[in-house]
Amino acid sequence: MRRSRGGHRGPPATSDAPPAGLHSAAAVAERQAPVCCLKHLRPLRVPRSSRGSCPPGVWWRRTGAGQADERPSRRVWTLEASPPWQPRPAVRLRARRRRAPTFGVVRCRPAAPDGVPPTPLSAPRLGAAEGRCLNPGRFRSPRPAVFLPASPNERQRAVIDAFRHAWTGYRKFAWGHDELKPVSRSFSEWFGLGLTLIDALDTMWILGLKKEFEEARKWVSKKLRFQKDVDVNLFESTIRILGGLLSAYHLSGDDLFLRKAEDFGNRLLPAFQTPSRIPYSDVNIGTGAAHPPRWTSDSTVAEVTSIQLEFRELSRLTGSKKFQEAAEEVTRRVHSLSGKKDGLVPMFINTHSGLFTHMGVFTLGARADSYYEYLLKQWIQGGKKETQLLEDYLEAVEGIKRHLLRRSEPRKLTFVGELAHGRFSAKMDHLVCFLPGTLALGAHHGLPADHMELARALMDTCYQMNRQMETGLSPEIVHFNLYPQSDRKDVQVKPADRHNLLRPETVESLFYLHRLTGERKYQDWGWEILQSFNKYTRVPSGGYSSISNVQDPLNPQPRDKMESFFLGETLKYLYLLFSDDPALLSLDAYVFNTEAHPLPIWAPPRVG
Repeated sequence: MRRSRGGHRGPPATSDAPPAGLHSAAAVAERQAPVCCLKHLRPLRVPRSSRGSCPPGVWWRRTGAGQADERPSRRVWTLEASPPWQPRPAVRLRARRRRAPTFGVVRCRPAAPDGVPPTPLSAPRLGAAEGRCLNPGRFRSPRPAVFLPASPNERQRAVIDAFRHAWTGYRKFAWGHDELKPVSRSFSEWFGLGLTLIDALDTMWILGLKKEFEEARKWVSKKLRFQKDVDVNLFESTIRILGGLLSAYHLSGDDLFLRKAEDFGNRLLPAFQTPSRIPYSDVNIGTGAAHPPRWTSDSTVAEVTSIQLEFRELSRLTGSKKFQEAAEEVTRRVHSLSGKKDGLVPMFINTHSGLFTHMGVFTLGARADSYYEYLLKQWIQGGKKETQLLEDYLEAVEGIKRHLLRRSEPRKLTFVGELAHGRFSAKMDHLVCFLPGTLALGAHHGLPADHMELARALMDTCYQMNRQMETGLSPEIVHFNLYPQSDRKDVQVKPADRHNLLRPETVESLFYLHRLTGERKYQDWGWEILQSFNKYTRVPSGGYSSISNVQDPLNPQPRDKMESFFLGETLKYLYLLFSDDPALLSLDAYVFNTEAHPLPIWAPPRVG
């Protein structure tokens, strides 16, 4: 939605002797060991004492000009994840006298009989949030990092190029600040916490951008401090900062991010200290003072019900129940409230009374959208054991079908409108385009098959919201034509709604639909959208800008703002969309928060 541990230290290998015991019976036996994992984020330097103790399944190999073999080389060694006869090693780490940065996961292959190549290893699925290295040996890391493929295809390389261009602008003109203003080559602040940098951490890891990730990590380590007198929005800071730190921890295995996440989570907790236990929208992370927004005493339903994935995961990792208890108390209270309509909820809730306000208005757009998303995703995160969440989600889907679904004219596009005091409006926010992906995800996890049918129909509509615009980019809000005798197009746009904020919802759902159906058309649609971003929003000096008019390709009117979610969500989902590997952040192992930060699905309890 909307929204490292170092390697081994010591001098490099300089001996002319081969590694001890390389051809010994014990070494050969060790190579028959199972797959292991190894994570390094700092330069790997092989100490003299460990040259003869390569982990099982790893081969020493001489590098440089000349034939590669298992003979020694002066000063330079290569630690490989495949034997010399493997034509394309999956991952390679080098140990040199000078610094040789490494990144990601070394996955060691067991030896195979002479002349028989080993079976390729797919990306491991760290199900249940507790992946383990099998036979890690002396290189064991307390928490293995997640292996990600190192050879992107052509479309993925285009996404990497887009990310690097955006990151170049941020690094030049907004480093350490919240958001880039690419046209004026400056920055803007919201919380003063490096929002774009933190939101993009896991994207850099997934895209394999090791240099950029290491530089960002250094900033987090040395510059990110939460002891400051600043108000933050509970929802936005949870999904972007807390979610970003937790995801970076899970992918990299670096405790730095978990420590920062726990510190930040503690500073958000005062927001829950209200008479109703419904949290305030804003909290000062330096003083602990919490308050509602200046214009109302209410919080939005989406804000208070879309922080649970992150707080629950923080409790699981730290062993402190207070985060999960605070967030789940909100879920319980909202579940028991009156004022719903067949599972649909109003947009506002009062922090003092704990009751819904502005009754009778129902939407899946702003202020309510991610409530429905998090019902399903909490159920998935918890191992599908919390039936109350599932029941609320299924009831809401039926309410959507009954009250909010219509078909436009003349093309019969299925869309989700709004209901205000019994009166239907054919208005649909681009935010609602999260729904096809959510419905498809539920169907994948065993929910009714007609959810997938509805997901496909809504996905077609969201694509048309982009395609029917002259720039190929969706406006923020559209209205659908309901009158068959009219000569109007299906999709209508008011002048005030023609802007595009680089939002991710369409490409998010395209990712889910392609991942779960395998249909290439969803990749092609995403490719069209990426090309439109490059044509109409790319700023030559670095970065991408939101635009004011998606209907004017000659002058789309840059708004001089690159939201953090463009790097944290939009480009990440595009990269994943263009992958054909279902094991890359498997939907059976991870659930994405509403800011596209992957968090692990919890393990079912072990029996026996």
